[in-house]
Amino acid sequence: MAAQDSTFVPDIVKQFVFYFYRERNIPEISSMYEISWLKLSERYFKSSSWPAVELIYDVVDQDHVFCLLYKEMYFRHLYARCTPDLRQRCESWDNYCDLFGLLLHSNVNMQLPNIWLWDMVDEFIYQFQSFCQYRGKIASKSPEELELLRQCDKVWNVHEVLNVLQALIDKSGITAELEADGGAKFFAAEGYYPNQTNVLRMLGYFSLVGLQRVHCLIGDYHTALKSLYPINMNSPQNLYTPKIAGCNITLFYYGGFSYLMMRSSKWDLDQSPSFMKLLDENVVTQLRERNNEKISKMSHGEIGVFDELFTYACPKFITATPPSFENPSVNTNQQAYRTQLNLFLQEVRSQQTLPLLKQYLILYSSISTQKLASLMDVDVAHLRTSLICLKNKAYNMKWNGGVDATSGTFAAASDIDFYLDIDATTGQEMVIVSEAVHTRHHADFLVRHIGKFEEIIRDLEAPPAAAAPAAGAAPPASGAAPKQAVAAF
Repeated sequence: MAAQDSTFVPDIVKQFVFYFYRERNIPEISSMYEISWLKLSERYFKSSSWPAVELIYDVVDQDHVFCLLYKEMYFRHLYARCTPDLRQRCESWDNYCDLFGLLLHSNVNMQLPNIWLWDMVDEFIYQFQSFCQYRGKIASKSPEELELLRQCDKVWNVHEVLNVLQALIDKSGITAELEADGGAKFFAAEGYYPNQTNVLRMLGYFSLVGLQRVHCLIGDYHTALKSLYPINMNSPQNLYTPKIAGCNITLFYYGGFSYLMMRSSKWDLDQSPSFMKLLDENVVTQLRERNNEKISKMSHGEIGVFDELFTYACPKFITATPPSFENPSVNTNQQAYRTQLNLFLQEVRSQQTLPLLKQYLILYSSISTQKLASLMDVDVAHLRTSLICLKNKAYNMKWNGGVDATSGTFAAASDIDFYLDIDATTGQEMVIVSEAVHTRHHADFLVRHIGKFEEIIRDLEAPPAAAAPAAGAAPPASGAAPKQAVAAF
Protein backbone atom coordinates (compact mmCIF):
# COMPACT_ATOMS: atom_id res chain seq x y z
CA MET A 1 0.00 0.00 0.00
CA ALA A 2 1.41 3.36 -1.01
CA ALA A 3 2.28 5.84 1.72
CA GLN A 4 -0.32 8.52 2.29
CA ASP A 5 0.49 11.92 0.76
CA SER A 6 1.13 14.24 3.70
CA THR A 7 -0.05 17.25 1.68
CA PHE A 8 -3.37 15.72 0.64
CA VAL A 9 -6.44 16.73 2.65
CA PRO A 10 -9.64 14.76 1.91
CA ASP A 11 -12.66 16.94 1.12
CA ILE A 12 -14.65 15.51 4.03
CA VAL A 13 -11.84 16.51 6.40
CA LYS A 14 -11.87 20.03 4.97
CA GLN A 15 -15.61 20.18 5.52
CA PHE A 16 -15.24 18.98 9.08
CA VAL A 17 -12.60 21.60 9.89
CA PHE A 18 -14.70 24.29 8.17
CA TYR A 19 -17.81 23.59 10.28
CA PHE A 20 -15.79 22.84 13.42
CA TYR A 21 -14.26 26.31 13.20
CA ARG A 22 -17.59 28.07 12.66
CA GLU A 23 -19.77 26.14 15.10
CA ARG A 24 -20.75 28.06 18.27
CA ASN A 25 -23.28 25.68 19.84
CA ILE A 26 -21.65 23.78 22.71
CA PRO A 27 -23.56 20.47 22.24
CA GLU A 28 -22.69 20.52 18.53
CA ILE A 29 -19.03 21.28 19.24
CA SER A 30 -19.01 18.44 21.78
CA SER A 31 -20.42 16.02 19.22
CA MET A 32 -17.89 17.04 16.59
CA TYR A 33 -15.04 16.84 19.11
CA GLU A 34 -15.97 13.55 20.76
CA ILE A 35 -17.46 11.66 17.81
CA SER A 36 -16.69 13.13 14.38
CA TRP A 37 -13.01 13.80 15.08
CA LEU A 38 -12.49 10.22 16.28
CA LYS A 39 -14.35 8.70 13.33
CA LEU A 40 -12.32 10.71 10.83
CA SER A 41 -9.13 9.80 12.67
CA GLU A 42 -10.01 6.12 12.48
CA ARG A 43 -10.91 6.30 8.79
CA TYR A 44 -8.21 8.56 7.35
CA PHE A 45 -5.42 8.91 9.93
CA LYS A 46 -5.34 5.60 11.77
CA SER A 47 -1.56 5.34 11.69
CA SER A 48 -0.56 8.81 10.52
CA SER A 49 -0.88 12.40 11.62
CA TRP A 50 -3.66 14.79 10.73
CA PRO A 51 -2.87 17.40 8.04
CA ALA A 52 -0.39 20.02 9.15
CA VAL A 53 -1.97 23.28 10.27
CA GLU A 54 -0.58 25.09 7.21
CA LEU A 55 -2.85 22.96 5.03
CA ILE A 56 -6.03 24.17 6.70
CA TYR A 57 -5.09 27.86 7.17
CA ASP A 58 -7.37 29.09 4.41
CA VAL A 59 -10.25 26.84 5.51
CA VAL A 60 -10.39 28.61 8.89
CA ASP A 61 -9.63 32.12 7.61
CA GLN A 62 -6.14 31.87 9.15
CA ASP A 63 -7.68 32.30 12.60
CA HIS A 64 -4.78 32.27 15.06
CA VAL A 65 -6.71 30.95 18.07
CA PHE A 66 -8.35 28.10 16.19
CA CYS A 67 -5.03 27.13 14.62
CA LEU A 68 -3.50 26.80 18.09
CA LEU A 69 -6.43 24.65 19.19
CA TYR A 70 -6.13 22.55 16.04
CA LYS A 71 -2.40 22.03 16.60
CA GLU A 72 -3.09 20.92 20.20
CA MET A 73 -5.42 18.20 18.84
CA TYR A 74 -2.96 17.47 16.02
CA PHE A 75 -0.13 16.69 18.46
CA ARG A 76 -2.46 14.77 20.79
CA HIS A 77 -3.42 12.50 17.91
CA LEU A 78 0.25 12.18 16.95
CA TYR A 79 1.16 10.99 20.44
CA ALA A 80 -1.74 8.50 20.44
CA ARG A 81 -1.23 6.96 16.98
CA CYS A 82 2.45 7.52 16.14
CA THR A 83 5.79 7.89 17.89
CA PRO A 84 6.78 11.56 18.11
CA ASP A 85 10.42 12.43 17.62
CA LEU A 86 12.29 15.02 19.68
CA ARG A 87 11.52 17.92 17.34
CA GLN A 88 7.80 17.13 17.43
CA ARG A 89 7.90 16.97 21.24
CA CYS A 90 9.53 20.41 21.27
CA GLU A 91 7.01 21.79 18.77
CA SER A 92 4.12 20.53 20.89
CA TRP A 93 5.63 22.24 23.95
CA ASP A 94 5.93 25.49 22.00
CA ASN A 95 2.31 25.22 20.91
CA TYR A 96 1.11 24.71 24.49
CA CYS A 97 3.13 27.74 25.58
CA ASP A 98 1.56 29.83 22.79
CA LEU A 99 -1.95 28.55 23.49
CA PHE A 100 -1.90 28.96 27.26
CA GLY A 101 0.00 32.24 26.95
CA LEU A 102 -2.73 33.57 24.67
CA LEU A 103 -5.48 32.49 27.08
CA LEU A 104 -3.64 34.00 30.04
CA HIS A 105 -2.71 37.35 28.53
CA SER A 106 -5.52 38.25 26.15
CA ASN A 107 -9.28 38.58 26.26
CA VAL A 108 -10.50 35.45 24.50
CA ASN A 109 -14.29 35.44 24.41
CA MET A 110 -15.32 31.90 23.54
CA GLN A 111 -16.82 28.80 25.08
CA LEU A 112 -15.55 25.25 24.63
CA PRO A 113 -16.82 21.87 25.88
CA ASN A 114 -15.51 21.10 29.34
CA ILE A 115 -14.33 17.67 28.23
CA TRP A 116 -12.06 19.34 25.63
CA LEU A 117 -10.58 21.64 28.27
CA TRP A 118 -9.94 18.70 30.59
CA ASP A 119 -8.27 16.81 27.75
CA MET A 120 -5.97 19.81 27.18
CA VAL A 121 -4.71 19.76 30.76
CA ASP A 122 -4.55 15.97 30.87
CA GLU A 123 -2.58 15.78 27.61
CA PHE A 124 -0.28 18.62 28.67
CA ILE A 125 0.77 16.62 31.74
CA TYR A 126 0.93 13.35 29.83
CA GLN A 127 3.31 14.84 27.26
CA PHE A 128 5.45 16.27 30.06
CA GLN A 129 5.60 12.81 31.65
CA SER A 130 6.35 11.21 28.28
CA PHE A 131 9.17 13.67 27.60
CA CYS A 132 10.78 13.00 31.00
CA GLN A 133 10.70 9.26 30.33
CA TYR A 134 12.03 9.76 26.80
CA ARG A 135 14.84 11.98 28.13
CA GLY A 136 15.73 9.48 30.85
CA LYS A 137 16.89 6.81 28.37
CA ILE A 138 20.19 8.39 27.35
CA ALA A 139 21.88 5.18 26.26
CA SER A 140 19.51 4.72 23.30
CA LYS A 141 19.96 8.26 21.91
CA SER A 142 22.04 9.20 18.87
CA PRO A 143 24.70 11.95 19.15
CA GLU A 144 22.38 14.32 17.25
CA GLU A 145 19.53 13.66 19.69
CA LEU A 146 21.82 14.18 22.66
CA GLU A 147 22.99 17.51 21.30
CA LEU A 148 19.42 18.65 20.69
CA LEU A 149 18.45 17.51 24.19
CA ARG A 150 21.20 19.68 25.65
CA GLN A 151 19.72 22.66 23.83
CA CYS A 152 16.19 21.88 25.04
CA ASP A 153 16.80 22.43 28.73
CA LYS A 154 13.70 24.66 29.03
CA VAL A 155 11.43 22.33 27.04
CA TRP A 156 9.04 20.42 29.31
CA ASN A 157 10.97 21.65 32.32
CA VAL A 158 9.20 20.72 35.55
CA HIS A 159 9.31 24.27 36.90
CA GLU A 160 7.85 25.63 33.66
CA VAL A 161 5.07 23.03 33.73
CA LEU A 162 4.19 23.81 37.35
CA ASN A 163 4.28 27.55 36.62
CA VAL A 164 1.85 27.16 33.69
CA LEU A 165 -0.63 25.18 35.79
CA GLN A 166 -0.36 27.62 38.69
CA ALA A 167 -0.79 30.60 36.35
CA LEU A 168 -4.01 29.09 34.98
CA ILE A 169 -5.30 28.59 38.53
CA ASP A 170 -4.43 32.16 39.57
CA LYS A 171 -5.77 33.83 36.43
CA SER A 172 -9.04 31.89 36.50
CA GLY A 173 -9.92 32.97 40.05
CA ILE A 174 -11.20 29.45 40.66
CA THR A 175 -9.82 29.28 44.21
CA ALA A 176 -11.83 32.28 45.42
CA GLU A 177 -14.92 31.05 43.56
CA LEU A 178 -14.85 27.64 45.21
CA GLU A 179 -14.09 29.16 48.62
CA ALA A 180 -17.10 31.48 48.40
CA ASP A 181 -19.83 28.82 48.47
CA GLY A 182 -18.03 25.50 48.43
CA GLY A 183 -18.41 25.28 44.66
CA ALA A 184 -22.24 25.17 44.67
CA LYS A 185 -22.70 27.77 41.92
CA PHE A 186 -19.87 26.32 39.85
CA PHE A 187 -21.31 22.82 40.14
CA ALA A 188 -24.85 23.89 39.24
CA ALA A 189 -23.75 25.85 36.16
CA GLU A 190 -21.00 23.37 35.20
CA GLY A 191 -18.73 26.36 34.66
CA TYR A 192 -20.98 27.92 32.00
CA TYR A 193 -22.14 31.38 33.05
CA PRO A 194 -24.25 33.64 30.79
CA ASN A 195 -22.23 35.95 28.57
CA GLN A 196 -18.95 34.68 30.02
CA THR A 197 -16.23 32.41 28.69
CA ASN A 198 -15.81 29.11 30.51
CA VAL A 199 -12.32 28.48 29.18
CA LEU A 200 -10.09 29.99 31.87
CA ARG A 201 -12.44 28.99 34.68
CA MET A 202 -12.42 25.32 33.70
CA LEU A 203 -8.71 25.26 32.85
CA GLY A 204 -8.06 26.62 36.34
CA TYR A 205 -10.26 23.97 37.94
CA PHE A 206 -8.66 21.14 35.99
CA SER A 207 -5.19 22.51 36.72
CA LEU A 208 -5.82 21.91 40.43
CA VAL A 209 -6.17 18.21 39.63
CA GLY A 210 -3.23 18.47 37.24
CA LEU A 211 -0.95 19.93 39.92
CA GLN A 212 -1.82 17.02 42.18
CA ARG A 213 -0.79 14.58 39.45
CA VAL A 214 2.53 16.28 38.68
CA HIS A 215 3.58 16.43 42.34
CA CYS A 216 2.63 12.77 42.79
CA LEU A 217 4.72 11.77 39.75
CA ILE A 218 7.82 13.38 41.26
CA GLY A 219 7.14 11.82 44.67
CA ASP A 220 6.01 14.92 46.58
CA TYR A 221 2.84 13.44 48.05
CA HIS A 222 2.13 16.05 50.70
CA THR A 223 2.26 18.87 48.16
CA ALA A 224 0.14 16.77 45.80
CA LEU A 225 -2.69 16.72 48.34
CA LYS A 226 -2.13 20.33 49.36
CA SER A 227 -2.41 21.51 45.75
CA LEU A 228 -6.01 20.26 45.51
CA TYR A 229 -7.27 23.08 47.74
CA PRO A 230 -10.09 24.08 47.64
CA ILE A 231 -11.43 20.97 45.85
CA ASN A 232 -12.99 18.71 48.46
CA MET A 233 -12.82 15.03 47.48
CA ASN A 234 -15.23 14.14 50.28
CA SER A 235 -18.03 16.54 49.36
CA PRO A 236 -19.91 14.84 46.51
CA GLN A 237 -22.77 17.33 46.39
CA ASN A 238 -20.55 20.06 44.90
CA LEU A 239 -17.76 17.97 43.36
CA TYR A 240 -17.66 18.52 39.60
CA THR A 241 -15.09 15.85 38.67
CA PRO A 242 -17.59 12.91 38.53
CA LYS A 243 -19.12 14.56 35.46
CA ILE A 244 -15.88 13.88 33.55
CA ALA A 245 -14.74 10.31 34.13
CA GLY A 246 -11.07 10.85 33.30
CA CYS A 247 -10.80 13.80 35.66
CA ASN A 248 -12.53 11.90 38.47
CA ILE A 249 -10.29 8.86 38.08
CA THR A 250 -7.19 11.07 38.06
CA LEU A 251 -8.33 12.89 41.19
CA PHE A 252 -8.95 9.75 43.25
CA TYR A 253 -6.15 7.60 41.84
CA TYR A 254 -3.41 10.09 42.59
CA GLY A 255 -5.13 11.23 45.78
CA GLY A 256 -5.47 7.66 47.05
CA PHE A 257 -1.89 6.81 46.09
CA SER A 258 -0.59 9.91 47.87
CA TYR A 259 -2.48 8.93 51.03
CA LEU A 260 -1.03 5.41 50.77
CA MET A 261 2.55 6.67 50.49
CA MET A 262 1.97 9.09 53.38
CA ARG A 263 0.66 6.17 55.49
CA SER A 264 -2.71 7.86 55.95
CA SER A 265 -4.68 4.64 55.93
CA LYS A 266 -7.34 6.16 58.18
CA TRP A 267 -8.61 8.23 55.26
CA ASP A 268 -11.99 6.62 55.89
CA LEU A 269 -13.67 5.48 52.66
CA ASP A 270 -17.03 5.59 54.44
CA GLN A 271 -16.54 9.37 54.56
CA SER A 272 -15.91 9.54 50.82
CA PRO A 273 -19.08 8.77 48.84
CA SER A 274 -17.46 10.06 45.64
CA PHE A 275 -14.70 7.49 45.96
CA MET A 276 -17.16 4.70 46.76
CA LYS A 277 -19.06 5.43 43.56
CA LEU A 278 -15.92 4.41 41.68
CA LEU A 279 -15.90 1.07 43.50
CA ASP A 280 -18.89 -1.03 42.61
CA GLU A 281 -19.34 -3.69 45.29
CA ASN A 282 -19.34 -6.52 42.74
CA VAL A 283 -16.07 -5.22 41.28
CA VAL A 284 -14.47 -5.08 44.73
CA THR A 285 -15.67 -8.62 45.44
CA GLN A 286 -14.25 -9.91 42.15
CA LEU A 287 -10.92 -8.19 42.81
CA ARG A 288 -10.71 -9.79 46.23
CA GLU A 289 -11.55 -13.23 44.87
CA ARG A 290 -9.08 -12.87 42.00
CA ASN A 291 -6.29 -11.72 44.32
CA ASN A 292 -7.21 -13.85 47.32
CA GLU A 293 -3.96 -15.81 47.17
CA LYS A 294 -1.88 -12.64 46.95
CA ILE A 295 -3.77 -11.05 49.84
CA SER A 296 -3.03 -14.15 51.91
CA LYS A 297 0.66 -13.97 51.04
CA MET A 298 0.78 -10.28 51.94
CA SER A 299 -0.77 -11.02 55.32
CA HIS A 300 2.16 -13.38 55.91
CA GLY A 301 4.65 -10.68 54.99
CA GLU A 302 5.88 -11.96 51.61
CA ILE A 303 7.80 -8.99 50.24
CA GLY A 304 7.78 -10.26 46.66
CA VAL A 305 4.00 -9.89 46.41
CA PHE A 306 4.13 -6.31 47.70
CA ASP A 307 6.83 -5.59 45.11
CA GLU A 308 4.75 -7.13 42.31
CA LEU A 309 1.52 -5.30 43.14
CA PHE A 310 3.25 -1.96 43.71
CA THR A 311 4.94 -2.24 40.33
CA TYR A 312 1.62 -3.07 38.69
CA ALA A 313 -0.40 -0.26 40.28
CA CYS A 314 2.01 2.64 40.84
CA PRO A 315 2.25 5.69 38.55
CA LYS A 316 5.08 6.00 36.03
CA PHE A 317 7.35 8.12 38.19
CA ILE A 318 9.65 10.70 36.67
CA THR A 319 12.85 12.47 37.62
CA ALA A 320 12.35 16.21 37.61
CA THR A 321 15.98 17.02 36.81
CA PRO A 322 17.67 16.34 33.45
CA PRO A 323 19.93 13.26 33.27
CA SER A 324 23.70 13.38 33.27
CA PHE A 325 24.86 13.32 29.66
CA GLU A 326 28.33 12.27 30.83
CA ASN A 327 26.94 9.01 32.24
CA PRO A 328 24.59 7.65 29.54
CA SER A 329 24.30 4.19 31.09
CA VAL A 330 22.09 5.51 33.92
CA ASN A 331 18.34 5.18 33.34
CA THR A 332 16.75 7.94 35.46
CA ASN A 333 13.28 6.47 34.92
CA GLN A 334 14.32 3.32 36.76
CA GLN A 335 15.97 5.41 39.45
CA ALA A 336 12.72 7.31 40.09
CA TYR A 337 10.71 4.09 40.23
CA ARG A 338 13.25 2.30 42.44
CA THR A 339 13.35 5.19 44.89
CA GLN A 340 9.59 5.06 45.45
CA LEU A 341 9.51 1.25 45.51
CA ASN A 342 12.25 1.12 48.14
CA LEU A 343 10.41 3.65 50.31
CA PHE A 344 7.27 1.54 50.09
CA LEU A 345 9.05 -1.74 50.81
CA GLN A 346 10.95 -0.15 53.68
CA GLU A 347 7.59 0.67 55.27
CA VAL A 348 6.35 -2.88 54.59
CA ARG A 349 9.45 -4.47 56.13
CA SER A 350 9.10 -2.31 59.23
CA GLN A 351 5.71 -3.95 59.78
CA GLN A 352 6.59 -7.45 58.62
CA THR A 353 6.37 -9.13 62.04
CA LEU A 354 3.53 -6.99 63.37
CA PRO A 355 0.60 -9.21 62.20
CA LEU A 356 1.97 -12.16 64.20
CA LEU A 357 2.56 -9.93 67.22
CA LYS A 358 -1.04 -8.67 67.01
CA GLN A 359 -2.35 -12.25 66.86
CA TYR A 360 -0.58 -13.10 70.11
CA LEU A 361 -1.77 -9.91 71.82
CA ILE A 362 -5.38 -10.65 70.89
CA LEU A 363 -5.12 -14.00 72.74
CA TYR A 364 -4.05 -12.45 76.05
CA SER A 365 -5.33 -9.78 78.40
CA SER A 366 -1.84 -9.64 79.92
CA ILE A 367 1.42 -11.46 79.21
CA SER A 368 4.98 -11.03 80.38
CA THR A 369 7.47 -9.64 77.88
CA GLN A 370 9.68 -12.66 78.56
CA LYS A 371 6.94 -15.13 77.57
CA LEU A 372 5.83 -13.07 74.56
CA ALA A 373 9.43 -12.80 73.35
CA SER A 374 9.74 -16.59 73.64
CA LEU A 375 6.55 -17.07 71.57
CA MET A 376 7.85 -14.65 68.96
CA ASP A 377 11.26 -16.37 69.00
CA VAL A 378 13.09 -13.09 69.61
CA ASP A 379 14.89 -11.53 72.56
CA VAL A 380 13.15 -9.07 74.90
CA ALA A 381 15.00 -6.05 73.50
CA HIS A 382 13.83 -6.89 69.98
CA LEU A 383 10.30 -7.42 71.28
CA ARG A 384 10.25 -3.97 72.88
CA THR A 385 11.26 -2.47 69.55
CA SER A 386 8.44 -4.36 67.82
CA LEU A 387 5.93 -3.19 70.43
CA ILE A 388 7.00 0.42 69.97
CA CYS A 389 6.71 -0.02 66.20
CA LEU A 390 3.23 -1.53 66.51
CA LYS A 391 2.14 1.31 68.76
CA ASN A 392 3.51 3.86 66.30
CA LYS A 393 1.95 2.23 63.23
CA ALA A 394 -1.39 1.97 65.02
CA TYR A 395 -1.82 5.74 64.86
CA ASN A 396 -2.31 7.37 61.50
CA MET A 397 -3.45 10.76 60.33
CA LYS A 398 -7.22 10.78 59.93
CA TRP A 399 -8.84 13.40 57.71
CA ASN A 400 -11.17 15.54 59.81
CA GLY A 401 -13.26 17.19 57.10
CA GLY A 402 -12.82 20.44 55.29
CA VAL A 403 -11.15 21.28 52.02
CA ASP A 404 -7.55 20.72 53.14
CA ALA A 405 -6.78 17.15 52.10
CA THR A 406 -3.77 17.01 54.47
CA SER A 407 -5.46 18.25 57.61
CA GLY A 408 -6.44 15.86 60.34
CA THR A 409 -5.65 14.38 63.71
CA PHE A 410 -3.83 11.22 64.68
CA ALA A 411 -6.27 8.43 65.48
CA ALA A 412 -6.00 4.72 66.26
CA ALA A 413 -6.11 2.54 63.16
CA SER A 414 -5.77 -0.74 65.05
CA ASP A 415 -8.46 -2.80 66.76
CA ILE A 416 -6.33 -3.35 69.88
CA ASP A 417 -4.45 -1.17 72.33
CA PHE A 418 -1.84 -2.07 74.93
CA TYR A 419 0.73 -0.68 77.35
CA LEU A 420 3.68 -1.93 79.43
CA ASP A 421 3.58 -2.16 83.21
CA ILE A 422 5.42 -3.88 86.06
CA ASP A 423 3.61 -6.62 87.96
CA ALA A 424 3.76 -5.58 91.63
CA THR A 425 3.76 -9.21 92.80
CA THR A 426 6.34 -10.82 90.53
CA GLY A 427 8.24 -7.74 89.40
CA GLN A 428 7.96 -8.92 85.80
CA GLU A 429 7.48 -6.53 82.90
CA MET A 430 4.00 -7.15 81.51
CA VAL A 431 2.17 -6.26 78.33
CA ILE A 432 -1.36 -5.22 79.33
CA VAL A 433 -3.84 -5.51 76.44
CA SER A 434 -6.77 -3.14 76.55
CA GLU A 435 -10.25 -4.05 75.42
CA ALA A 436 -10.48 -4.37 71.67
CA VAL A 437 -11.73 -1.31 69.84
CA HIS A 438 -14.26 -2.14 67.12
CA THR A 439 -14.96 0.62 64.63
CA ARG A 440 -16.42 -1.32 61.75
CA HIS A 441 -19.61 -0.05 60.20
CA HIS A 442 -22.00 -2.64 58.75
CA ALA A 443 -25.13 -0.54 58.18
CA ASP A 444 -24.50 0.27 54.51
CA PHE A 445 -23.46 -3.31 53.79
CA LEU A 446 -26.63 -4.71 55.37
CA VAL A 447 -28.91 -2.20 53.64
CA ARG A 448 -27.47 -3.08 50.21
CA HIS A 449 -27.86 -6.81 50.76
CA ILE A 450 -31.35 -6.51 52.21
CA GLY A 451 -32.32 -4.70 49.00
CA LYS A 452 -30.77 -7.48 46.91
CA PHE A 453 -32.57 -10.19 48.86
CA GLU A 454 -35.88 -8.37 48.42
CA GLU A 455 -35.30 -8.28 44.65
CA ILE A 456 -34.58 -12.03 44.67
CA ILE A 457 -37.76 -12.74 46.67
CA ARG A 458 -39.85 -10.63 44.27
CA ASP A 459 -38.40 -12.54 41.32
CA LEU A 460 -39.18 -15.88 42.99
CA GLU A 461 -42.75 -14.90 43.85
CA ALA A 462 -43.49 -13.45 40.42
CA PRO A 463 -45.83 -15.62 38.31
CA PRO A 464 -44.04 -17.62 35.62
CA ALA A 465 -44.13 -16.22 32.10
CA ALA A 466 -46.53 -17.86 29.67
CA ALA A 467 -44.92 -20.72 27.77
CA ALA A 468 -44.66 -20.35 24.00
CA PRO A 469 -47.12 -22.58 22.10
CA ALA A 470 -45.64 -25.75 20.69
CA ALA A 471 -44.91 -25.84 17.00
CA GLY A 472 -48.00 -26.80 15.05
CA ALA A 473 -50.36 -26.22 17.98
CA ALA A 474 -53.70 -24.76 17.08
CA PRO A 475 -54.25 -21.12 18.05
CA PRO A 476 -56.91 -20.37 20.69
CA ALA A 477 -60.48 -20.20 19.46
CA SER A 478 -61.68 -16.84 18.30
CA GLY A 479 -62.80 -14.73 21.22
CA ALA A 480 -61.15 -17.01 23.81
CA ALA A 481 -58.66 -15.21 26.01
CA PRO A 482 -55.32 -16.87 26.77
CA LYS A 483 -55.21 -18.46 30.22
CA GLN A 484 -52.35 -16.26 31.42
CA ALA A 485 -54.16 -13.11 30.37
CA VAL A 486 -57.33 -14.20 32.16
CA ALA A 487 -55.38 -14.95 35.33
CA ALA A 488 -53.67 -11.57 35.19
CA PHE A 489 -56.99 -9.81 34.68
